[in-house]
Amino acid sequence: MKLPLIALLLLVITACNNAGKKETASMPGAYKMLYQKVKGGKTDTTFTSLLQQKIYTDDYMMYANFNPSDSASSFGIGTYTMIGDTVTEKVFYNGADSTKTDAIHNFKLVIEKTAIGYKQIIPEIESQGEKFILTEDYENIGKKETNSIDGAWKMGKSWWVKGKDSTVNTSVQFKVYYMGHFIWGHTWEDSTKKTHTGIGFGTFTMNGTDKITEKLPVSTYADARNKDYVIELAMNGADAFTQTIVNKDSSRQVEMYTRLKK
Repeated sequence: MKLPLIALLLLVITACNNAGKKETASMPGAYKMLYQKVKGGKTDTTFTSLLQQKIYTDDYMMYANFNPSDSASSFGIGTYTMIGDTVTEKVFYNGADSTKTDAIHNFKLVIEKTAIGYKQIIPEIESQGEKFILTEDYENIGKKETNSIDGAWKMGKSWWVKGKDSTVNTSVQFKVYYMGHFIWGHTWEDSTKKTHTGIGFGTFTMNGTDKITEKLPVSTYADARNKDYVIELAMNGADAFTQTIVNKDSSRQVEMYTRLKK
């Protein structure tokens, strides 16, 4: 039973991780998943160890998760619209462990508001010839603050600098900042052309206009977890910025982003 459940979980995370709201709820925000329940056929299992966070801006959504039991990660980013209590998400990029896709997928679901956030129910998920009901419970963890960097971004260029040497980073990476929280996710290929997925999420604070501090409790990469990163920030107008991380050995990681727009 273990393998089908894991396969189902990956299917749900990479293809059907969506959320919606009632007319009285507020969709924009940062949300932490408390549990995920899969029920159907002979399966009735609740997962509480999956670390998952989701952010809705006014126009975009992004989620990322990390499974401590097997170190698998996935993320997705897209736009969304809301009519009544139904949210339609248009996911245009997704990475999951050793797979990636930029094919557009539309998903619909209805949620119900709770005292601390919302509950999401997807009534029909099909896997291996069986149909399942997926329930996810989320807590609203967003802060009531706004920053100039809030929004959804795509990395255009990135490179590492050490001494006189520099190395270009060819990964595809997206990042969202909103309500004091951030999520980033990327995919990259190794020398054998195998795809890898990496994610990270946590909280951030602005230090004036030229620095940002990110606290990273969750990441695919063990050496990055539970660390604080003070990042040099250079805005280029309202829709572009460059981030520079200076490491202890004086090497630098530089990333250039442009704002996503509908």
